[in-house]
Amino acid sequence: MNLDIHTDVILKAEGLGISFGGVHAVKSVDFELRAGELRCLIGPNGAGKTTFFRLLSGQHQPTRGTVSFKGKPLKSLLPFQVSRLGIGIKTQVPSLFEGMTVAENIELAVERGASHKENAAMVNEVLDHIGLTALRDVSCAELAHGQRQWVELGQILASRPAVALLDEPAAGMTHAESVKTVEIIRGITKYSAVIVVEHDMDFIRMIGDRVTVFEQGEIIAEGNFQEVAKDPQVRAAYLGRKGADDA
Repeated sequence: MNLDIHTDVILKAEGLGISFGGVHAVKSVDFELRAGELRCLIGPNGAGKTTFFRLLSGQHQPTRGTVSFKGKPLKSLLPFQVSRLGIGIKTQVPSLFEGMTVAENIELAVERGASHKENAAMVNEVLDHIGLTALRDVSCAELAHGQRQWVELGQILASRPAVALLDEPAAGMTHAESVKTVEIIRGITKYSAVIVVEHDMDFIRMIGDRVTVFEQGEIIAEGNFQEVAKDPQVRAAYLGRKGADDA
């Protein structure tokens, strides 16, 4: 069943921040994600967007503020516990079972409890959506970079979490691969609210329904792609922060 965008807040951050040795990587962020929404978090290198992602996913514990999922606080939960609640996480580097086939990796993500026939149908559906049906019996160790990224997105699609957190899903891809990645992510939004963390404005132009822009650990702009691309603060942030490392 598809989720429709509505007013229910499914993931919420209030005054969320973290400091490392006195440096405020994320200052005090208020953020809301609604069911069925596709949100892009962007910003130049060093803006704090990846650190914020790690706070949402339990990879970092906040210095201040709170994160809640469906009204329940996520404080002190480890990433695997956050995942079990219904938050799917895709990090920059794919984490697949190298010795298993593409189909087997997808099958691991299918929700337990369904019949073998239903599971097989889901695997086939996902393989078709990510365009890897012909490689279903190939070991993931043999895949190219973009194909590995698609298998991990396929796992998210198969598990159908309430929220999917995707960290730079198109990193290292060609333009053609990025276009296909957009199509895969659109498929995920049929079942999950999605947050995409990116710094590549060309990719965001293709996918950005609603965009939140980070700079120096703060949100400086929100809106659709056209709105944020014209924002003077956003333009200054992107033009003035080349070469920094992401926080």
